[in-house]
Amino acid sequence: IVFEPAYRNPEALRGLEAFSHIWLIWEFSANMRRGASAEVEWQPTVRPPRLGGNTHLGVFATRSPFRPNPLGLSCVQVAEIEQDTPDGPIIHVKGADLMDGTPIYDIKPYIVYADSHPDAKSGFVDSLAEKRLEVI
Repeated sequence: IVFEPAYRNPEALRGLEAFSHIWLIWEFSANMRRGASAEVEWQPTVRPPRLGGNTHLGVFATRSPFRPNPLGLSCVQVAEIEQDTPDGPIIHVKGADLMDGTPIYDIKPYIVYADSHPDAKSGFVDSLAEKRLEVI
């Protein structure tokens, strides 16, 4: 993660090295619907590829990039934090599901007691456990 010049202050990362994971709030910048008008109508249902693309589910029951807003949320592992580079501090992460150059709006630390829910249910995804892909 390379910061814009206005946010290249190493003090903003103070203490982050003690966390193994962070949350990224980002923009689906390469997947935004563009239309003739400024108001593009969103669809309340999508067809998740994991279900073969034939089943309609509510957009809020999926992680489809086609959403009523362009925000994405990802939990990633902090691999390394470089403080002194020509581009200011840089955070190297693993497991990111976004493209190079994706605008990141905010970074928040992953906190185990608040962010982990071991007994949580994952809807249709639970039945597809054998088809999960590994994110590298």
